[in-house]
Amino acid sequence: MTDHPWVKEFPGTIIVCDSQGVLLEMNDWAAKQESERVAIGTNILDCHPEPARTKLKQMLAGGQLNVYTIEKNGRKLLIYQAPWYTEGKYAGFVEFELDIPESLPHFIR
Repeated sequence: MTDHPWVKEFPGTIIVCDSQGVLLEMNDWAAKQESERVAIGTNILDCHPEPARTKLKQMLAGGQLNVYTIEKNGRKLLIYQAPWYTEGKYAGFVEFELDIPESLPHFIR
């Protein structure tokens, strides 16, 4: 994925796509989770059913941040999808999928 070893084995999904939805990179965790759905060089739109596909098209077109939580296979997850840039120009999206612990402290600082 990158030259940074922490990314490869990070215990959460990291997926990077270009502005058209073509998958550019994914870490090992993502590859294990997504191996049957998507591969490097394929379009992530092809593995999303409606209405998620339409939402994803809008995000790709507009470069908007999208953050939400879901429950999947008994796991609570935080999904964080953010645009990335090259020299100030919108280039695509990075998605992080992270497990949310049962008990999550909240602090005001």
